[in-house]
Amino acid sequence: MTTPPAPVRVLLADDEHLIRGALVALLSLEDDLVVVAEAASGPEALAMARAHRPDVAVLDLQMPGADGVTVATSLRAELPDCAVLIVTGHGRPGHLKRALAAGVRGFVPKTVSAQRLAEIIRTVHAGHRYVDSELAADAISAGDSPLTPREAEVLELAADGAPVAEIAERASLSPGTVRNYLSSAVTKLGVENRHAAVRLAREQGWV
Repeated sequence: MTTPPAPVRVLLADDEHLIRGALVALLSLEDDLVVVAEAASGPEALAMARAHRPDVAVLDLQMPGADGVTVATSLRAELPDCAVLIVTGHGRPGHLKRALAAGVRGFVPKTVSAQRLAEIIRTVHAGHRYVDSELAADAISAGDSPLTPREAEVLELAADGAPVAEIAERASLSPGTVRNYLSSAVTKLGVENRHAAVRLAREQGWV
C-alpha cells in the first residue's frame, strides 16, 4: 500500500484579519494543503517562516513592517526551498517586476477564488510559475521604471514628508546630493514636485 504524499505546508500572511481567516478556513477544506502558520505583518511572516519552514508562503503585497516583495527576498536567501506566492489588491506593473526579480513564483490579484488559489499553490509548489495574465499585460505595456535605484530609494525616504536633512542622514548622502536625486526624479516623471513624484511612483509600483 502506497503512502499518500505529505500535504503542502502553507504560510498565510495578510494584515486584514477577515481575509486571512476566510482563506485559512477555505484552504483547510483541501486534503493536500495545510496552513501551518499565519502572520499579519512582514516581520511576523519572516519569523513564522523561520519557525515553521513552510513549502509555500502566500504573502499579501502590502503589509506593515515590510512588504511582500521584501519578505520574499529574505525568504529566498534563508529558505530557498519555500516557494513564494504574492496576492495583491494593488497590481501595479512595478510590483510585478520587483516580485519576479525577488524570485517570487506566483503573482495573483486578491479577486482570485480560494479554489483557484489552492490550484496555484500546488502549481508553484511543483516548481512552476504562475502570473495573472492581466497583471502581466499591464506590466508589459507600462515599461520599465525611469528611476535609478538611488532615485527610487531617496523618493521612498521622502514619501512621509521627511525634510532633506533627515533623508540625507538615512541614505548616507549629502543634502545637496539628495536634492539632486529628488529633482532628477521629479523631472523624469514629469510632475511638479516631489510629493507628486512619490504618488506617481507608488501608483506604478516603482517605489
